[in-house]
Amino acid sequence: MKSIKNFVAVSALALVSFGSFAQSVTATALTLDGAEAKIAAQAQQQGAQYKITEANTNNVVHMTAELYK
Repeated sequence: MKSIKNFVAVSALALVSFGSFAQSVTATALTLDGAEAKIAAQAQQQGAQYKITEANTNNVVHMTAELYK
């Protein structure tokens, strides 16, 4: 029983700490390179790294990324 309580407590803390460091950002530009440059600038400004999660081209590029530390 004690190990179950410990597992639940550790899981809850892991979720809380992950949620406090992840942030979703978006950018639009005419090219993929331009949109990624905007995402990179946002990440650098916040002292974070980024992972692109979505990019859509429909006359302009719309890109979404997750920032994490």
